[in-house]
Amino acid sequence: MLAAKPIPIVEEIEGKIYVLSGTPWQAECLLPVPTFEVYDPSIEQWKPLPEPPFHEQRWSRSQIYKVIYHSVVGTTIYVLALNDCDDSDYYYSYNVNEGNWKLVGKSVDKLPVPHPFTPLCVGKFVPAYNDIFIYIQFDRVCAAMIPSNDKSSPTRYQHLAEVDGDLLNRDVPSIRGVVVDLGEHEMCIMQPGITDSEHDKLGPCCSILYITTFKVEKLLHSSSSAQARGLKLLKTVDASDVSQTTSHHDNDVEDIRAPFLSITLLSKGFYDLDAWGPEAPHICSAFFHQLH
Repeated sequence: MLAAKPIPIVEEIEGKIYVLSGTPWQAECLLPVPTFEVYDPSIEQWKPLPEPPFHEQRWSRSQIYKVIYHSVVGTTIYVLALNDCDDSDYYYSYNVNEGNWKLVGKSVDKLPVPHPFTPLCVGKFVPAYNDIFIYIQFDRVCAAMIPSNDKSSPTRYQHLAEVDGDLLNRDVPSIRGVVVDLGEHEMCIMQPGITDSEHDKLGPCCSILYITTFKVEKLLHSSSSAQARGLKLLKTVDASDVSQTTSHHDNDVEDIRAPFLSITLLSKGFYDLDAWGPEAPHICSAFFHQLH
């Protein structure tokens, strides 16, 4: 790279690697320039990109921003930055084709993307399906079925308890994992964490890396029109009133609660990273390339 980058954001978009500086370890430290650059493997060169507004402010010290989370949707990078001065969140976007940063707003609702695509989540599409998105939000691994054709249909969600069910205190404020697609139906979750007091193998307060691989398949009934009708019903019926609905409504509610994916665990384990030092590990990014 042209300059070092603390806690970087690293993403592959259209065959190029984009790297953005995160928050420096100490608030008073200045970031090396450029804070944002791209690597083109076809010519094996790094190129500086426009400085993001939340890093430009650091030079005057009038505003100090902390890069909290990010996400990538198509060719656009979304970044959530916290302003230390007024303790407010600001959302920014950068389109790699347009080549400029934009301030989207102070609310996640201002982002023109479904909730799983916001910087509050991190995830990837399942390669075999163009409408199934696997993502991590805080301490939960979930799946979203996002309508690809009918924009009026709501997005469906399923908690993947098989994947994240363990004895871990994961995703404390400074820790975030990654989702990696392994091709076709296979996915991988990599997430650093700290064991809790009940962990029987590694003991309490141990820094570890949690890795699981799993196979994702749609259930046959997942795209039924009955479930689509049930989802619309869910928006109009309060959860406390579900038991009071009529019998035909009960059937719709059952459809809503039914999972739309089948998950098969391929591997699951914890890796002790104490040899790396006392700090909790930080994963910037992960990529999978199959050699032929």
